[in-house]
Amino acid sequence: MATDTRKRPIIATMIGDPAGVGPEVSAKAIATGEPQQLSRPILIGDTRAIEAAIAKSKLGIAIQPIRSIDEARFEERTVVVLDTGELHAGDYQTGEPSAAAGRAVVRWIRLADRLAEARAIDGWIMGPVDSTSLKLAGEIESIDDLQPPNTWMFRISGPLRVAPITEHIRIRDVPQTVTKEAVLNLIRLVDSTMRRWGIAAPRIGVAGLNPHAMFEEDKERIAPAVNEAKQAGINCRGPISPDSIFRMGLDGHFDAIVSMYHDQGQIALKSAAFEGACTIYLGLHFVRLSVPHGTAMDIAGQGRAQHLSMLAAMKTAALLAAGGGFLKEFR
Repeated sequence: MATDTRKRPIIATMIGDPAGVGPEVSAKAIATGEPQQLSRPILIGDTRAIEAAIAKSKLGIAIQPIRSIDEARFEERTVVVLDTGELHAGDYQTGEPSAAAGRAVVRWIRLADRLAEARAIDGWIMGPVDSTSLKLAGEIESIDDLQPPNTWMFRISGPLRVAPITEHIRIRDVPQTVTKEAVLNLIRLVDSTMRRWGIAAPRIGVAGLNPHAMFEEDKERIAPAVNEAKQAGINCRGPISPDSIFRMGLDGHFDAIVSMYHDQGQIALKSAAFEGACTIYLGLHFVRLSVPHGTAMDIAGQGRAQHLSMLAAMKTAALLAAGGGFLKEFR
């Protein structure tokens, strides 16, 4: 990684719901100094919430508030906070969901996307959001609406990295979504995206749908997709029995795994590790991540929240945006 600060990617972190632990874990991660070694980090959110988190956790860092990305000056022991004034004193209470916080979160997300689309930043991370606040705000129907259209969630937990074909659908609906086209398209997307991130000829494992990958969907849909991908020069294998492929991923045999539905990969990921895990959205020209935990309203404002997931997300976003591959160590 280049030592010239100006060459490091600008990575923004939207702090999430200001009443939850997002401001705390974001500030704690910045205070380690590790994100600054790989990037020029910026926080997007409410200055007062970040100041309170810094004070409660005794982090000893200063805040540089800005209203425009052009104002950012990256200095040691200082956290740059882009606060465009969505919230005012008294709009929300720490530890409690609110419509005001929900509205602010949606606006911060839209701001981060606009900055990334305009290439004013190189990537961004979504801090933990609260579904109740978002529903109170009335701007979205479900937390799933926060996922950008035409994207797939690529979840990583140490050496295990998994992208499912679909997300939150009924199990009874899964088989009809497992088509040759869906499997092949995701294999291609994983391959091209990982190459852009700096992984040459990524090794992709493809899970079967059924036990031991031994039934019709595996033979007539998944296997032909894998064969066509191979013919196009993609380094992939499958379908592999779902009870084996994730262990193979943990043992380093694959750089990524394509799974056939949400829980197939999620059970493995969350069993393997939680702290240090994060989610990346495939299908965007910029890096966009989220952390795997919620707002933890019950401990918000107490200085007790773990920040390792956020720290891993910040470092991962920086490395991927610079084409430097994945983190070697997560703790």
